[in-house]
Parts: sequence; C-alpha cells; structure tokens
Amino acid sequence: MTQSIQFSSGLQLAPFVISSGLLRRSWNVISSQHEGIVSNVGEGLSWKVYKEPDTAVTIIAFEATPEYSSHLQPDLVLSSELKEKKNFLHFNFLCSKVNPVFSFNSTAVSLFCENYQKLDQLKSEINISNASTTKLIITGHALGGSVASLFTVSLLNSIGSGNNRPLCITFGSPLVGDKTLQQAISRSSNWKSCFLHVVSHKDPLPRLFVTDSTSAYMPFGTFLLCSDASSTCFENPDSTMELLMAFSSIHAQNEGFQSAEYGNIVKNLNLKALHKDFITKSEDLTYPADSLASCISLQLRALGLTHHMQQLQNIDINSLETNMKKQEEGFIKQRRIVFDPSKKLNQIKENMAQLEWYKKETKNKGIGYYDSYKNMNSPWDNDVVQFHKKLKNYWEKMVGEVEVKPQTEGAAFRKRWLFGGTTYRRMVEPLAIAQYYKDGGEDYVTKERSKHFKQLEEWLKESNGKDLESTSKKNVEAILTIDSCFWAHVEEALRSCKELKAAKEKEEELKKLVEFEEYVYKLLKNYAVSPEIFLEKSSFMFWWMEYKGIKGTSYSSPLVSFMNIAANRDQYTLGAYDFP
Repeated sequence: MTQSIQFSSGLQLAPFVISSGLLRRSWNVISSQHEGIVSNVGEGLSWKVYKEPDTAVTIIAFEATPEYSSHLQPDLVLSSELKEKKNFLHFNFLCSKVNPVFSFNSTAVSLFCENYQKLDQLKSEINISNASTTKLIITGHALGGSVASLFTVSLLNSIGSGNNRPLCITFGSPLVGDKTLQQAISRSSNWKSCFLHVVSHKDPLPRLFVTDSTSAYMPFGTFLLCSDASSTCFENPDSTMELLMAFSSIHAQNEGFQSAEYGNIVKNLNLKALHKDFITKSEDLTYPADSLASCISLQLRALGLTHHMQQLQNIDINSLETNMKKQEEGFIKQRRIVFDPSKKLNQIKENMAQLEWYKKETKNKGIGYYDSYKNMNSPWDNDVVQFHKKLKNYWEKMVGEVEVKPQTEGAAFRKRWLFGGTTYRRMVEPLAIAQYYKDGGEDYVTKERSKHFKQLEEWLKESNGKDLESTSKKNVEAILTIDSCFWAHVEEALRSCKELKAAKEKEEELKKLVEFEEYVYKLLKNYAVSPEIFLEKSSFMFWWMEYKGIKGTSYSSPLVSFMNIAANRDQYTLGAYDFP
C-alpha cells in the first residue's frame, strides 16, 4: 500500500490571509484611522462600528478599558454556573450530550455579560443572517479581542451553512475558554472557520494562561503566528499550544511589547506578502526527508525557532519538532476520518434493499427473517451478516457524530435522519437480538442493547414523530414492528415458559407472561406489529403454542379470542380485521 504524503500548509496560508487586506482593514478600525467610525461606550467596554464605503462590509472593533485589562484573571467560569447564578443562557446552544458544560475566562465573560443588553441590541442592528448581504468583521485587541470572540460565538447560533458568516479577527488576545469550549466550536466547520487570531511571538498576553501542558485553556480557530521575520498559520489547537509554550520559554518576561506594535506587524506582513518573502533565510538549509517534518521545520524557522536559538535559549528545538509532528499527524488523521454520512449513502441504501429482499424470501419460506437469521441454516443468512455489520457500523458512527454536535446543529441533523434511523432500527435491531439469543444470551434490553439503538429511539421520542409511530391498514404486510425490541420480549416470554415447566418462580413467571400477552394484544390493536409473527415457523407462534398449553383450554382473554381463529390472523394481514 502506498503511504500518503502529509503536509502542513501553514506557510502557504499565511501570505494568502495577509494579502487579502483583512488584517489591515481590521487594525485600521481598532486604531481609529477612518472617519465615520461610530463609537459606543458600555460598562468597562467600548466598541466602534465602521461601515466601509462602497462595500457591504461592517467592521466592529471591541476595546476593554485599562481597569479591566489590568485585572485580567486566569479563573474559568462554567457555563452551567452562568446559567444558574446569572440566568445567562445565551451560550447554551453550544451544549451537546457529550459536552454538556464548558468554561470561559472569568474576566472576559463577565465583561461580556455586563454589556449583553447593549450587545444584543447591536446584534439586532447588524442583522447578521444568511439573507443579509452585509459582511461582518468583528475584531479587537487584547481583552477586547476576547470579547470580540465571545460576541462572535453568540452569533453562531443564527448562522447557517451559507457564505455570509461573521469573521472574527483578534490581535494579541488571551485564550477565552477550555478544551470543551474548543471542542464545541470545532465540531462545526462553519463555526471554527469564523475565527482568526493574530499573535506576535513577543506578546506575553496570548500565552498568559498557558503555563504548561496541563493548562485548562485551549485555543480554537486559526492562529496566525508572527515573528520579526515571517509568519505562519496553524489550525490544530494542540500545535498552537506547543508554540505558545515555546514562546513562553524564550520570552519569559514582558519585553516592553506595546499594543501599537501590531500596527507595525500588519504593515510589515503586508510588505512581505507582496514580495513573497516569507521563509526565514539561514545558512543551515538542511531539512528532514519526511515531508511533514520538513514543513514543520520551515514553520518553526519562520517563527525564529531555529537550532541556533536552541543554543541561546532554554528550549529543545528537536523535541519541539517531534512533538509538533505528532500533533499534526493526529490532526491530519482526525480530519480524514471525519464522518460524512452522504458519502456512503448509496451503499447503505443497497444494504437496506438487500435486507428487504431477505425479508421477503424468508417470509415465503414460512419462517420470517428474524428466525431465519437466528437459525443460520441457509447461505442467505450468512450473506446477511455482512449487510448487518455494514449498516451497524454506519449508524453507530452517525449517532456518535450527532451526539457531539452542538444542540441546534445536532437537532437539525437528528430531524434530517430521523426517518432513515427509525427504519434502520426497526429492520436491523431484530438481527442483533437474533444473534444475541442464538449465542445463549438473556435479558437483551437490559444487558446487551446497543447505545446507538437507544439513542435512535430517543430521537423519535424527542421529535414527537407521531407519523412514524402510526401504521396504515392499507399495506399491513409491509409493516416493520414499531417496537424494535419485540423479538427480545418474545425470547424472554419463551424463557418464562421454560421456567414455569421447571417449576421455578411460578407466580412471578406467570405475571411476566400475562404482561407480555397484554403487550402483544396492544400492538395488534394498533396494527403496530408485522404479520410475520404469525408465520408457521416463527418464535412467536412457538411461544403461543407453549402459552396455550400452560393456560389451558378454559383460559379466556382478548388475545386468545383473536389467536384461536386463523381467519382473524388472515384478516389482520389484509388490514381488514376490526378489533373490539
């Protein structure tokens, strides 16, 4: 097998970003270099709004007062705490079942919350939506950049998959949240592409909360990292953390870095981009043969992290390169395995069609597909094992992907795939049950049922999908039993019959059997069970004969009245039976 070549494209991305002019346009608003900028003042925060003439671009620049900036704290605040103590619910849409809570920097989120009423009004004024033609850039420096990030996060719930997404560009901003916040935002490619953070290797503020590898903070979005000589981009949050820690080792003390220097940095970056002079010159041009290692070596060189630097500073460049390579390999691998349900959709449809054919053929044999699969007596049964496996793998990945998506996106995803997931569960879970009881299992629902089947069932309950819960008398033969665990209940009823014959726990087992009888009759009355259960060789009919023998000929019940007359079952199959 040919091994794929891996690259890191940060050196190519950096000049592309810079030559777009977005950094220059954003910094010009931060530094008030335009007429027509409208300034607004809040509590410890101000923001400027500038509508560019002759374009449909609005730029909003945030700035925190010196009082807040000088008291920046490393503490994190849980989203659940914001909800409970401040009744602040505006970030709850980021929650998912996998990540129900996340954390923000306490100073940044307090500043945002204190000004939320005015900022909410600002959101209404800019009217960011897919229908709007306005392009929005949100920017800020230092703590103002942190607020800009939070303001952009608050907009994510209202954007769709269109091109009209806000772009947040920060300069020297400290990190704003923990790993769970990073994961929540990164689950959506539409969301994580909204953030670009410009960081100078000399600026102590972006690495303020990065003490070591155990730091609770985690970056999100794309980072444009700059040295005096060049710049490069990183999208991988772990690689960004490695570099922020490396910068801390080299520039341990505040070297008199001033915020105004970002203006000079942007200017110099633009000049270098125009001249395409982005690779650090050095006499030592020996790079690793590995393509990814070579890219990382060049990126570190662009940031002034060279082997010559290793001799002057307390930093191990070789170790840094090795760690960065591992981080980038993991990031590249993760992107490759991102689950895209549409890519295998045709194959999944073919597998489901094969099961439909199998269901039809086994019915013609008088046994039904559940019992045929359990017995494994024909070549068809063995063929179906592969279809079962492929469908199970697909839907396990599908459900896993949905569970980590933020609330709004996850809900939309569940709605889109609700019908397919419900059909799959009702068709395929009986196969899982058949395999389990064939192998001698018991109490499937409690001990064995797969998490993804439970979650698919929960999707249906959450959606209030009454149309999927109801069936039609017009085509009863095509019904898939509503309760996908029906055959597990049949198997347990058969086990109860066996226990009764062995005279064990007689009263308890009789109670279970009566409950099962009532359960079956309720399904039948609602036409919610497939007529396949009446096939001569089905496990259900075997249970029925066992149960009749236990209860005796004098026993009477609605199910007995229905089952004792074969014509009733035939009428049910035709959708013509009227239950009393």
